[in-house]
Amino acid sequence: MWIILALVSALVTGLSAVVSKIGLSKVDSSAAFAVQSIVILVLSWTYALATGKTKELVRLEIKDWGYLLLAGGVTTVAYLFYFGAIKAGDVSRVAPVDRLSLVFSIIFAAVFLSEKITTPVLVGGGLMVIGALIVAASGPTGAG
Repeated sequence: MWIILALVSALVTGLSAVVSKIGLSKVDSSAAFAVQSIVILVLSWTYALATGKTKELVRLEIKDWGYLLLAGGVTTVAYLFYFGAIKAGDVSRVAPVDRLSLVFSIIFAAVFLSEKITTPVLVGGGLMVIGALIVAASGPTGAG
């Protein structure tokens, strides 16, 4: 099931990048992200409330709250940089470089979660780096 969820996430994230780029044409990237954040807030809380998931929040310990709030802050910073990048450059070049986050996730998971880096993960991560470098080194693809 995780693979289906991850593929749908990738599909929607790709669409989000293109729609965001279109919406950034007449506004600062930070202001545009602020608008999107309102939608994210409303939709995520609506879903959590509608599915009864908010009841699970009482089980969280202070440490868990801290990590989740930290992750929210880190995500916000990441998206502010991402929006700045897609405002300034081509989505077709920015998105693959941004997805080097996958490689950093592999490294951080090994360091902080003691996850094993297997040969297929190492090779796949290496190919992602090579692909991102090729895309980054290529010339502009059009509007941007």
